[in-house]
Amino acid sequence: MPAKPYQVAVIGGDGIGPEVVAAALQLLQATGVAFDFRAYPAGDDCLAATGVALPAETLQGALAADAVLFGAAGNTAADVILRLRAELGTFVNLRPAKAYAGVDCLRPATDMMIVRENTECIYAGHENVLTPEVTIATRVITVAASERIARFALDWAGRHGRSKVTAVHKANVLRKSDGLFLACCRRVAPEYPALKYEEALVDSVAMRMVLDPTQFQVIVTTNLFGDILSDLAAGLIGGLGLCPSANLGPAHALFEPVHGSAPDIAGQGLANPTAAILCGAMLLRHLGEERAAARVEKAMEQCLASRETTADLGGKLSTSEAAQAVIKRLG
Repeated sequence: MPAKPYQVAVIGGDGIGPEVVAAALQLLQATGVAFDFRAYPAGDDCLAATGVALPAETLQGALAADAVLFGAAGNTAADVILRLRAELGTFVNLRPAKAYAGVDCLRPATDMMIVRENTECIYAGHENVLTPEVTIATRVITVAASERIARFALDWAGRHGRSKVTAVHKANVLRKSDGLFLACCRRVAPEYPALKYEEALVDSVAMRMVLDPTQFQVIVTTNLFGDILSDLAAGLIGGLGLCPSANLGPAHALFEPVHGSAPDIAGQGLANPTAAILCGAMLLRHLGEERAAARVEKAMEQCLASRETTADLGGKLSTSEAAQAVIKRLG
């Protein structure tokens, strides 16, 4: 009997989101893995049409799915993607940064994974206005979240053949909050004696990444620092159009390209689908479809190497043509 199809909630969102998600869906279908794709609305256009940026139907569909594939959100990003991450309980934001042959970039040897805590830090949203001239934002760091993300990063490193994990912090200034984060990392690290564990200040890490990113294999850090460093890493490999991400939790998984909605090029076939296609590969791997994930990644790498890409990477293909080029190389 055929395998039961995986149910995937598809949320194209705004701008180029629907286009790059459509490309990723073509790749997923071409692998031969059985899927049941169910489309749901969210984002700026959804808010304009219905008065709600993230309808209850969309949230319910995401919660019921085996995985969620998300495109991009515009001005409603905080109401859509941040809420989706929270409602799905995804405490990990997994952001790979890998340089590919054929892509002009600053640091061709880059190959790192940034493991970003996804639920707290300054992004917990506790902001207040004390006076018209004074605002404050409260940084939240807890033992539970810090130990959980440290353990995930160390476990991921061990399972994926990495030998070193770097805990990134600013405890010399943020003595209480990052001091707690570091204490949690130090408690967890001895559970993984085969791995080298080190600590580094976030500002020095930013400089060292630019000078020599091969110093880093897996970085584990708090929400804000992870957000900033992952975009810096994208700059080393050729831009955000090459960067997928996964939001993972105990029961749910949400995959999204790191780039934004780019409304200035929406609907013109100019959007680079690479990040969304690589999100599809991450989705496949999460579902246990390792062979299919590897096929997609290999085909994508071959297209990048031969410049069978969109114009932003030196190619001449449209968004859909770039997706078809990858499909032809699936083998």
